[in-house]
Amino acid sequence: MSWHVPEEDLRAYVRGELAAPALWSADAHLTSCARCRGALAEVSDPVALDAGWDRLDAELDAPRTGPLEKLLVRIGVAGHTARMLAATPVLRRSWLGAVVVVLLLSVAAGHSVHTGEFPTLFLALAPLLPLAGVALSYGPALDPTYEMAVVAPMHGFRLLMIRTVAVLAVVLALNGLATLALPSYGLRALAWLLPGLALTTTGLALMPRLGPVLAPSLVGGAWAGLLLTADVLRAGADVPLAPFTAAGQGVAAVVTALAAGLLFLLRDRFDLFQGRAV
Repeated sequence: MSWHVPEEDLRAYVRGELAAPALWSADAHLTSCARCRGALAEVSDPVALDAGWDRLDAELDAPRTGPLEKLLVRIGVAGHTARMLAATPVLRRSWLGAVVVVLLLSVAAGHSVHTGEFPTLFLALAPLLPLAGVALSYGPALDPTYEMAVVAPMHGFRLLMIRTVAVLAVVLALNGLATLALPSYGLRALAWLLPGLALTTTGLALMPRLGPVLAPSLVGGAWAGLLLTADVLRAGADVPLAPFTAAGQGVAAVVTALAAGLLFLLRDRFDLFQGRAV
């Protein structure tokens, strides 16, 4: 090792007066150089040396700030909130990649149907993506950062809403981009939006009682059953499935409002739900 920390820098390091970037160089060098650590001990009193090593340990053990967290802080999000959002599992590349693949396949299926028909596969899958994203972002069975969320000084319902808004913003944006890839259907291609909000709010409202796995699973299963029933009832006629008609959109809006009201009434249940294993 050809370079060592100068003695005057070591004395400034002990006094806490060494400024960056020399401070960072000294920190990194001292972790691997026994000679400089010995020199540091000679110019330090024991109390100041212990304090310096504690600070160094804290510096080295601090988690690195990722690009998403930096971006959130830059646009004004509080640091602790940005860290919780950056730790949301469904905002990672693996989940986002899976969402993009599903949307691409469903859009391709939409382009393959005959002119005048509905892109049924796209409309059926798009509402499930925000529901799945919210489900995967909360709860001990699915969230690898759950322990960090439990000890966070934050109301359980507020934490859930922060992550839900983040997931919805990302998934709805991706769904919206996919909708733009179906220009021939016009506004009919947006028929997934209200059902998606209805499924998500209903799944959230059922979470305190059924848990983060069973609640969205039942809601998703009910959606699949509803679509199958609607397909049987239309008996092969060239008409949209019931959930994608004007009446079906109205029902979805009502369900969204009722589920949101129930979710607000049950908001305190999420503190108890957050603290138990599921």
